[in-house]
Amino acid sequence: MATQLPVVEFEKIKTVHQTPLEEFYTSGHRTCQGCESAMVMRDFAKASGPRTIATGATGCMYVANTSYMTTPWIIPWMHTQLGAGGSSAVGMAAGLRALMRKGRIPKEKINVINFSGDLGAADMGIGGISGALQSDYDLLIIMYDNESAANTDIQATGSTTYGAQTTFTPPGSKHRIMHRRWKKNMAPMMAVGHPTCRYVAAASATFPALDFLNKVRKALAIGGPTFIHTFDPCPKGWDYHPKFSRELGELGVKSGIFPLYEIIDGQVNYTYDLRKKTRIPVRGYLEKQGRFAHLIDEDVDYIQHMVDKMWDEWEIPGVAPFTSGLQIAAS
Repeated sequence: MATQLPVVEFEKIKTVHQTPLEEFYTSGHRTCQGCESAMVMRDFAKASGPRTIATGATGCMYVANTSYMTTPWIIPWMHTQLGAGGSSAVGMAAGLRALMRKGRIPKEKINVINFSGDLGAADMGIGGISGALQSDYDLLIIMYDNESAANTDIQATGSTTYGAQTTFTPPGSKHRIMHRRWKKNMAPMMAVGHPTCRYVAAASATFPALDFLNKVRKALAIGGPTFIHTFDPCPKGWDYHPKFSRELGELGVKSGIFPLYEIIDGQVNYTYDLRKKTRIPVRGYLEKQGRFAHLIDEDVDYIQHMVDKMWDEWEIPGVAPFTSGLQIAAS
């Protein structure tokens, strides 16, 4: 029997025309053409509004946002080290709480948002983010995931898709597939491992329309430590024409390789439910990217098999990788 999701009161954006006109991440950045991570920055700043402080861990979005004495940030922003995303958010939230308690600044809602890339969040900074999600501070961690260490020329990370070519995993004549790890299931790890974290979500910046904006607003309305994992096509790292960024984001979602959901107080809500929709083949998603040009039919079939297994056999697709028929041996 379906469980009723908790009611979260927040100002939902129902149509594109209701999207705030104010820009708090604007000109002055030097991201690549077609950069979906830049859309993530723009959208979370737009959704959270002017009473927001952002902290950014070292990554491609740090380099692109600070070149030549310029910055696109209108809201206050602070750079922190590659693995320090979680601790920087805790420090910022704790400082604001102390200043309000001492009467140094008015008591009001000030959003604290950290953004860290997949290397900084899912790999190097995972311990700090875990600590942040165990705190009682109001903060939001956003992991922008372009599936590589794009800051240092596209090395593999724990979030790189199986079979992808990176500078650390070049295909060769002897070994066609050099990257054999399946993508790290970061959002569910954070949800299951941190039961007092009330809101965890997976999102795409551009598909479905308004989904990410409303997930940011919902996370901030719920309060406490919260976490969102975004899916960010990257023209440079994925090797495709920049005009296809939005299309690749949509194909990644519709093929089921990146499920979209929310976990609210431990309950899963699919925001693009592929249990009720027809999944498109992953081949169309893979063939549009040069990083998969070396794959042959059996490789594509394997990736399709893994995606099908996730949706057809997992206890909770995209979240819990245990089948209902799993037998646990007695010790």
